[in-house]
Amino acid sequence: MSVADETQAQAELARFRLLANNLPVLIAVYEISSNACLFANRQYAEAFGWTETSLLGRHFAEVIGADAAALIQPHVDRLLSTRQAVLYERRVPAEDGQGERWIEVNLLPQLGEDGEVMATFVLISDITRHRLAERAARESEERLGKFMQASLEGIVFHREGLITDANPPACELLGYGLEELLGRSTLSFIAPEAVPKVQQVIRSREETRYESMLLHKSGAHIPVEFIVRSMMFGGELQRMTIIRDLRDRLEAQARIHHLAHHDALTGLPNRMAFMEHLQRCCAEALDHGEMLAMLFLDLDNFKRVNDSLGHLEGDVLLRTVAQRLTGALRATDRVARFGGDEFVLLLRPVQGRLQVDGVARRLLADVEQPVLAGGRPLSVTPSIGIALFPEQAGTPEQLIQRADMAMYQAKALGRANHQFFDASTAALALDELVLESQLSHGLSHDEFVLHFQPQLQIADGRLVGAEALIRWQHPTRGLLTPESFIGVAEQLRLMLPLGEWILREAARCARRWHDNGLAAVPVAVNLSSMQFRLEGFAASVARILAEEGVPGEWLELELTERMLMDDLPLMRKTLIELKALGLQISVDDFGTGHTLLSHLTQLPIDKLKVDRQFVEALPDDAGALAITRAIVQMARGLGFTVIAEGVQNRAQQELLAQWGCQQIQGLALGGPLPVAEFEAWVAQRVWPVLG
Repeated sequence: MSVADETQAQAELARFRLLANNLPVLIAVYEISSNACLFANRQYAEAFGWTETSLLGRHFAEVIGADAAALIQPHVDRLLSTRQAVLYERRVPAEDGQGERWIEVNLLPQLGEDGEVMATFVLISDITRHRLAERAARESEERLGKFMQASLEGIVFHREGLITDANPPACELLGYGLEELLGRSTLSFIAPEAVPKVQQVIRSREETRYESMLLHKSGAHIPVEFIVRSMMFGGELQRMTIIRDLRDRLEAQARIHHLAHHDALTGLPNRMAFMEHLQRCCAEALDHGEMLAMLFLDLDNFKRVNDSLGHLEGDVLLRTVAQRLTGALRATDRVARFGGDEFVLLLRPVQGRLQVDGVARRLLADVEQPVLAGGRPLSVTPSIGIALFPEQAGTPEQLIQRADMAMYQAKALGRANHQFFDASTAALALDELVLESQLSHGLSHDEFVLHFQPQLQIADGRLVGAEALIRWQHPTRGLLTPESFIGVAEQLRLMLPLGEWILREAARCARRWHDNGLAAVPVAVNLSSMQFRLEGFAASVARILAEEGVPGEWLELELTERMLMDDLPLMRKTLIELKALGLQISVDDFGTGHTLLSHLTQLPIDKLKVDRQFVEALPDDAGALAITRAIVQMARGLGFTVIAEGVQNRAQQELLAQWGCQQIQGLALGGPLPVAEFEAWVAQRVWPVLG
């Protein structure tokens, strides 16, 4: 070889070595016959702890180690037998001793002129990064596969809209097996009205969340939510859709909405829902020139049902009434429960009062039909108030208010009837409403006072008692007598706190008069029937006496004759309890009722008061003369003390004394006086009974 050829060969070798040393591959050449290393690049040599020159001539078992050589030998034998390249992978320990690496080995044969293998090129590539990435991808797919199988939500994979996989919940949700889904278009399982939205999401490839509608195999529509993502699956980019069944959530929302707008007991629309409906109907009625009718229905004496049979039976009755009201109306009408035992009905449209009157009569007849409650037939009657729109009311609120007013008018006229709104009666109802508010205010602001009327011994004019009479010092109307407010107080149960106040105030006055020696006489207090029938009334009187430090003998309770017509055993029990406290019992207004004489003999009564209408007619009215004399003589015969009220002159006093009447009171003796004036009257009284 010439010098030039040698120089050129050296240059080519240098270029080859430069190239080999800068490739990311380990390169070596081994002679087949001797297994000696003929060439190695720097990376190869350093990988096994050698240098490029120290490696030359070394046996490959010496270079890589006997164990590794034994593992590699089968691949070398295959290369020699096939005279073709051999590719294999193996794992080797990492350089830091922690973990391992994957290498890919290419064995390339160098053939001689005779076709035999002369040498082997060894190319080693580190593929650890690729294998780790593949492992991660595989593990990710395995985790996703397990998640798909474990998830309770449906999961579907698709590529360009064609299904490639689905988990069992998705199959169950659609009603198909997996083999029936694979390869089919996702759109074939979407309800027609939802297809455009799904198509748009598929085309845009956006990752989003939206509600849609699936088409079940049976044809049923299933509301769902789609959560759409793009991800690698099965080694390629696919779309994953998570499917959430919305049926339970929508049903729960529907239940919540129903509960918010309906009465839980009867299932009827509640006040809020009815008012929304009424607002719309009134607006439409004005637009179309229609007439509406509002019926406000309240069950008469429903509280007695709850008190006697219990609330469960009361609930049965309310549900039955609701069903009857609903069954009596047209599809365009609406009924709602406003609360308690109150119902409202909207009739739309109506032609006039005659039509509404017929509906109201039918409702009265339907509702009062007996209902089995507690194993026995029970009937309740309704009172119905009616108002017309827009004839009698300009707004929905006013329409209900005026129907309510008419209902109270129906109750005032005896219950179990219906009344149309009337402006004049509404004014009276409004007055009562105002009075109700003022009564409550008056009780809490000490506007009530007691006046006292003296009761005298007829024989000598001695003071034997004082009747306490309630007065209302109204802030604008002045001093009001009971006739102005007691009726309303009894209707609204304000009579209970008012009656307790009267008892307590009378006890305080009696104690003051006894303590200072002014008038050691009992104070008479009128009882209302509501107050007397109150369960535990005797116990409440005992409590007041104890709190005020007053013995029972200092008070007298006056019952009306009509109150004696109630339950005799209960009346007797209560009166005995009151007598045990030391109180005196008198019957007021005697002669105006229908008391059985046998009742008088069975009750612990101390005194009878002859009604003023008989006394005031004496001595000229023959009928009053006969009745009064008979009452006095009968009372004396039964051992009662007799007192006549309404005495106005001396002739009346003389007649009463002649018949045996022991006590009198009246304007001629002294009218009702404020407490201070009464005390002054008692302190300075020196004139005879009748001057």
